Amino acid sequence: MSPFEALQLPNGQVISNRIAKAAMEENMADGNQAPSRELKQLYKAWAEGKPGLLITGNVMIDRRAMTGPGGVALEDEQQLDSFREWADVARDKDVHFWVQLSHPGRQTPANLRQQAVAPSAVALDLGGFSKMFAKPKAMTEDDIQEVIQRFATSARLAEKAGFTGVQIHGAHGYLLSQFLSPLSNQRTDRWGGPLENRARLLLEVIHAVRASVSPSFCVAVKLNSADFQRGGFAEADARAVVEMLNPLAIDLLELSGGSYEAPAMQGEARDGRTLAREAYFLEMATELANIAQMPVMVTGGIRRLPIVQQVLDSGIAMAGIATALTLEPQLIKHWREGRDPNPQLKPIDWKRKPLASLAILAVVRYQMHRLSRGHQPKAKVAPCMALVRDQWFIARRTRQYRAAMTQSSQ
Repeated sequence: MSPFEALQLPNGQVISNRIAKAAMEENMADGNQAPSRELKQLYKAWAEGKPGLLITGNVMIDRRAMTGPGGVALEDEQQLDSFREWADVARDKDVHFWVQLSHPGRQTPANLRQQAVAPSAVALDLGGFSKMFAKPKAMTEDDIQEVIQRFATSARLAEKAGFTGVQIHGAHGYLLSQFLSPLSNQRTDRWGGPLENRARLLLEVIHAVRASVSPSFCVAVKLNSADFQRGGFAEADARAVVEMLNPLAIDLLELSGGSYEAPAMQGEARDGRTLAREAYFLEMATELANIAQMPVMVTGGIRRLPIVQQVLDSGIAMAGIATALTLEPQLIKHWREGRDPNPQLKPIDWKRKPLASLAILAVVRYQMHRLSRGHQPKAKVAPCMALVRDQWFIARRTRQYRAAMTQSSQ
């Protein structure tokens, strides 16, 4: 199967090739938590590289629950014109453009001064960095129902804005993933305990989203193949959840792994396993693809065309690329032309793993900020410098966010 062969989805929509720009945290919203001019320019650069699919970074369903102060939120129609302009960057490029819908749950930064919610009142364990995140309160039944409705509302608004689909984020330790994990979900009601109960919120969200949009609108799910934490959501759990998803109207299932506590999506595991440098999750994804009845996409460290071909030859329908496209936004176009560059960042092997994870994110965001201003990427940026710049930017945006939230509550 060629990477440039079209993929027909279960709902009849066609993706022009098998390569997707996977989600990354941009942290580039404007002061209204809407898509900024820079964010639109960034996605225009990626759309011009002609992937089959663009997936946004986290778009939050609730501006009170953010992964960062510069995140985009889609909860009402106030900024819908800005979202329409964002959707338009892919309209004439034959590129699908999907919104990744997310809720952080307990992975809410403490400095945003919002009450974090989670399945249970179990805080993140990041050692000395744990205080960076708000201590969560266990969600009530009303809280859970509100979250389900918010996912559906945001999906409906995404379709109205002109996007061609949404991806429901059920991975990386965000709220839906927290419900799936027995480490973070210690409930004893119908939302906790056995896996069937822990998966209930994800399934209810999918049903609500599907009911709120048209049949031709794409609905995808992002799921961890494993959390890479002992006692957490494991591969056997992932297999069981995929079987639960099979009867549902899902157009694409992306498989990834990890969380803030175990950032396997950056190539690191907390349970002692060593992950491959490219296609981190391919082996597990291949096993899950054998039982999935919808197309499967795998993301994690892919940056070369031969690896994309290996992914497709293993039975996976799509390959997702993230960091490599911040270093070479025209990468897929180069592949079509017969060139195969190998864009990669220098590994950051700091002893303090949470700090190293922050530095990796900072370096990636540094590249995205350059692209958003029409500049070329700068692969050799010093991690310390990128981290300082990123923390300064976050501090400034945090003050703006808190001021805006204070004003809106008055």
